[in-house]
Amino acid sequence: MRHQIQYGSKKIDFSLEYQNRRSLGIKVYPNSSIKVLAPTNSIEKEVFQKVRAKGYWILKQIAHFDSFRPTTPPRRYISGETHLYLGRQYKLKVITDTENVVKAYRGQLLVYATDTSPKAVEIQLHQWYRQRALIIFDELLDELLPKFRKYKIAKPILSIRSMSKRWGSCTPGGKILLNLELIKAPKGSIEYVIIHELCHLIYHSHTKAFFDLQTRILPDCKKWKDRLEYILA
Repeated sequence: MRHQIQYGSKKIDFSLEYQNRRSLGIKVYPNSSIKVLAPTNSIEKEVFQKVRAKGYWILKQIAHFDSFRPTTPPRRYISGETHLYLGRQYKLKVITDTENVVKAYRGQLLVYATDTSPKAVEIQLHQWYRQRALIIFDELLDELLPKFRKYKIAKPILSIRSMSKRWGSCTPGGKILLNLELIKAPKGSIEYVIIHELCHLIYHSHTKAFFDLQTRILPDCKKWKDRLEYILA
C-alpha cells in the first residue's frame, strides 16, 4: 500500500509492508522507490513518525543514487547519441555500407549497415551486444571458476536472456542465466553477478554462509553491486 509523509518542503512516498520482525526497516532503492517494513503489531501513526524521523537519511540516499543515474533520454538509434558498453559511454555513428558490422573503437560505436533506419540499427546493435555478451561472460566465468576450486564445481552451462527483474539466476541443475543488459555494466559488476550465482551453486539460499563466501571471493562485492545498480537502474 502506498503512503506519503511531508518532510520539510519534500514529500516522501513509500510502500508499507507488515512483517514478523522486531524493528522497523527502511529500504531505499536505486530507482528512488522506498519500502518500509514494520512489525505486524505496529501502530500506523507511530510508523509514520519513525519514517519522518529518518527523513534526512532517506533524502540523502535518494540524492546519492540520483547523482549516479544517467540522464540520457530514450534511445533513438541515430548518430550522435550515446550507448553503454562495459561501463563506458560510446557515441553512436551509423554508416551506410554493403555489410552489417558493429565496432567499438576509440569511444565510438560504429554501426555499418545496409539499412540505417532506427529500427534496423536497434536490431543490429542488440545482436552485437548478445554476441559480445556470449564471449565476454564465458571468458569471465573461466577466469572466476578457479576461485571455487575447493568446492569442485563443474563449469556450469551459461545462458543469456533479457530479464526485467534479475541480473542473474541459476537452476537446480547448475545452469547459470545472465541478463543481457549486464554487457553494458563494468566488468567488475559482471564478475560480481557471476560470483553471486556460483555461490548459489554451493549455498542455495541467502544465508550468512552464502554472503561470507561471496565476500571472501570478492571482498569489494558491495562496490560492484552498487556500480551495477547506479549505472543500469
